[in-house]
Amino acid sequence: MAKESMKAREIKRERLVAKYAEKRAALKAAGDYEGLQKLPKNASPVRLHNRCKLTGRPKGYMRQFGVSRINFRELALNGLIPGVRKSSW
Repeated sequence: MAKESMKAREIKRERLVAKYAEKRAALKAAGDYEGLQKLPKNASPVRLHNRCKLTGRPKGYMRQFGVSRINFRELALNGLIPGVRKSSW
């Protein structure tokens, strides 16, 4: 389980990216790189990191399901993810 402060920091970054997205696009289109540098660092989408929606784990994230590999396995084995079955051959 990730610290609550790490989850909160990531949410704050997401809000900043959304807030400045239009302004960033306009500055990029105009080629105003000095204006881009004056924006907050966390307003850059590159600084976002995918985290598990349930635990906040940053590694082993499965983009298609939005959870980490560990939670994905538990949910799949319990039949909570539709269309996913344990393979056997």
